[in-house]
Amino acid sequence: MSRTLVLCRHGQSDWNLKNLFTGWRDPGLTEKGIAEARVAGQRVKALGLRFDVAFTSVLSRAQETTRLMLEEVGQPALQAICDQALNERDYGELSGLNKDEARAKFGEEQVHIWRRSYDVPPPGGESLKDTAARVLPYYIHRILPEPMKNQTVLVGAHGNSLRALIMAMEGLTGDEIVKRELDTGVPIVYELNQDTTIASKRELRA
Repeated sequence: MSRTLVLCRHGQSDWNLKNLFTGWRDPGLTEKGIAEARVAGQRVKALGLRFDVAFTSVLSRAQETTRLMLEEVGQPALQAICDQALNERDYGELSGLNKDEARAKFGEEQVHIWRRSYDVPPPGGESLKDTAARVLPYYIHRILPEPMKNQTVLVGAHGNSLRALIMAMEGLTGDEIVKRELDTGVPIVYELNQDTTIASKRELRA
């Protein structure tokens, strides 16, 4: 019986390339990002996986990555369910700033605290704790029931919304999860036990 959950951070976006805080802003994928999404789909296909349902955010970089992955798997007609609960962390006043510019404006230590603390939000934005507060109810009530029905599920989202999911799934602390780096376009395949705990985990890298 398959209780499979595949998480994938979107491919490189234009603002990733420019080293800008993105959050809820909506830049598209770069050519590299498109290629990363296609390779992610190819790696999933190589495992023989086919999806019963897919979820993504309302932001185009995640939607496009999810669409390209499904195309590569051979399921272009599968429509992903979009919800802003899976959106990236909102960076507030940092959104659109180059990370070096932000350090010059607010100070390196302060920017580091905003980026790497669990519960300190930037001005007008969300902390990772705030992000988890909207992601986790959606995961518990909408996403998790699908693999528990022996479905194979794809979640194409963002670094911080996926960190919130991984924190819950792997039982990590706030300090542990802020240290976890998620590369663009690298699928993580979880097999779940009947009690929703993790039976196995595999990152699909080159």
